[in-house]
Amino acid sequence: MTSLDTMSPSLSPSAPMAVGRTAPALYAATLFCSALLLFAVQPMFTKLVLPKLGGSPSVWSVAMVAFQGFLFVGYVYAHGLARALPPRRAALVHLGFLALVAWTLPLGLAAGFTAPPSDGVTLWLIGLFAASIGLPFIALSASAPLLQNWFVATGHAQARNPYVLYAASNLGSFCALLAYPFVIEPFLTLQQQIALWSAGFSALVVLIAVAAVFASRGAEVTASSSAGASPGFAQRLSWVTLTAIPAGLSIAVTSYITTDLAAAPFLWIVPLALYLLTFVAVFRDRPWVSHAWALRLVPYVVAPLAVSLLGGAKAHWLAGMLLNLTVFVLIALACHGEAYRRRPDAGRLTEFFLWTSFGGVLGGVFAGLVAPHLFNNIYEYPILIVAALLAMPGMFNADARTSAGIWLREAVPVLLVAAALVWLPLAKQLPMQIVLVAIAAAILLQTKRPVRHVALVVLAFVFTGFGQARLMPVETVRSFFGVHQVVESADGRHRLLYHGTTIHGAELIRDAAGNPVTGRPEPLTYYYPGSPLSDAVMATRVAHGGRLGAVAAVGLGTGSLACYKGNDEHWTFFEIDPEVIRIARDPARFRFLSECAPGLPIITGDARLTLAASAPRYDLVVLDAFSSDAIPVHLLTREAFAGYLSRLAPNGVIAVHVSNQHMELASVVAKVGASEGLVAYFKRDPGADSFVEDLRAKSEVVVLARSAADLGDLPAREGWQRLTPSPDIAAWTDDYANVLAAIWRKKRGD
Repeated sequence: MTSLDTMSPSLSPSAPMAVGRTAPALYAATLFCSALLLFAVQPMFTKLVLPKLGGSPSVWSVAMVAFQGFLFVGYVYAHGLARALPPRRAALVHLGFLALVAWTLPLGLAAGFTAPPSDGVTLWLIGLFAASIGLPFIALSASAPLLQNWFVATGHAQARNPYVLYAASNLGSFCALLAYPFVIEPFLTLQQQIALWSAGFSALVVLIAVAAVFASRGAEVTASSSAGASPGFAQRLSWVTLTAIPAGLSIAVTSYITTDLAAAPFLWIVPLALYLLTFVAVFRDRPWVSHAWALRLVPYVVAPLAVSLLGGAKAHWLAGMLLNLTVFVLIALACHGEAYRRRPDAGRLTEFFLWTSFGGVLGGVFAGLVAPHLFNNIYEYPILIVAALLAMPGMFNADARTSAGIWLREAVPVLLVAAALVWLPLAKQLPMQIVLVAIAAAILLQTKRPVRHVALVVLAFVFTGFGQARLMPVETVRSFFGVHQVVESADGRHRLLYHGTTIHGAELIRDAAGNPVTGRPEPLTYYYPGSPLSDAVMATRVAHGGRLGAVAAVGLGTGSLACYKGNDEHWTFFEIDPEVIRIARDPARFRFLSECAPGLPIITGDARLTLAASAPRYDLVVLDAFSSDAIPVHLLTREAFAGYLSRLAPNGVIAVHVSNQHMELASVVAKVGASEGLVAYFKRDPGADSFVEDLRAKSEVVVLARSAADLGDLPAREGWQRLTPSPDIAAWTDDYANVLAAIWRKKRGD
């Protein structure tokens, strides 16, 4: 890699070579503050949007695409400004742009975006982001390349390599993302965050104005007059490719590791923060991790991921998350390090950032917009990992004919083995663990032969994705809200619905003799007779004289709860995902709706909005909404419960399913309920110990009412206990929700 000391400076010979010792510190501090504001607004505004969009990780994926698009527009503006005007005039234009943005503050949701449409949610969300924060984001993103360009014009000795300032910019971004979950979100409401952000923006304008003064004392040159030789097509393509892959991976890995937790900024920002930290690590004179070591380590960490990524449920979630993040970080280090090695001289700085930001847009569009429509599972993740391996240096060093011969000799035989493992009956009898260990060992042994190594990684993905026989696939479909799989158990007796890695309902379809089961199906999983949810329905019915009037069930799944509907009771389901509705209504998939409640109304949309807008007064509201294993946070706030209570009958009951592997939510619901004047009772299911045999799952449920008398005999039933809200837990609101504390309580066993 070219050292900083031997780079050819692209400054004009007439440029003064010193403007004081403060210039580098000033520009670094200004870039740091600009990036701090830029990346603080991402989780902050996305959290503001969540009450309108539900709890899908896709909200963050689409938001990331929008942010990358705004970043690209900002870099186009910066590149054009730097080429057309000298720093002094460019600074005046940019300061005018910043003043226009300041006039639009404070940040908030744009008018006209009251509720998302039933179709075209992605475009609606991008439009919301563009109308609400498009201008501030573009102005802030343009500041980074402009400030680096102005630093070149100061004539300072260190301006020979202004790219190192990019590390200061990304360090500010990293600090913003790190501070959000630990300092900002737990202690400040959204309105306080917005006010603090506006004050920071005003301070930044002052810093940029001072930086512009330093630049105006330097050379009056434009980028076009100081640029070196124009880079060729291959070099530009390499910049785009090497930045597109990590950008796409940041979205794919975020969606993958957050599926079972919650749609919360705390969880989304971890991969993004690490992504930005890789820029800090390699865009410098002495990288934290040498480029050679990053390239050397990537093949070794990919091996265990290749044999586990598509292979079933995440039994060891924390270990899996660490493995995925490690692979992601090393790939990003390798790609960004290679892009930095191929950077142009300082005069082409804004063009370099223009093309790299374009790569970020392409990667984001592929992973966030195209892949969900192109694939019925998260196949973009392994595709991007393979693309990263193909983009490593040395993969295609030979001429076209020689390269083709190498691939034919080394890759084709491996891919034929993959086909045999997946489709030949004899190969399917091999023990899964033995095959996976053998493939992983082969990948590790072939790290010195890149073509064969890549082919073996592809084999691992193919085998784990399509070769497992424990569950027989019936249908896999992907929507904005996640991946849904209808599968049958290995013995063919049960049919299950998976959302992500979590079962959302199951039905017995054949008896022990293999004969089809007919008649009214029995609810299983969390809904079996005697479960906490069935207790809540039965006790509320008894309290209402043996018959419920209107019942609202939030979250459809397979429709299991419909089989608790009594005669002459009016039940309504509220479901945000049209694909779930289609699956549940299809009797060839599940028969709960068709047998137990044919014609039962299902209202499409986010229940927080649609339930509050409905006409009936409900005797019972069941909140059973999950995104995989995660409960959408916006459904558990005071504002959400105020909406439920507005439609609750005078003696009505709210039952909340709070089962979660990673967050303790019962105390949150109790606190929110107490703030609305409700009493709360809780049950952790002590039974259901034989899930593999009978598919009865343990669950946790909180039941709330205005008075304990409205709960009938529920408080006296086995396992139910009164929940007293803890003074140490704050009620969640749209303005404040402490997800980190809920995770910590679960880990402590509270």
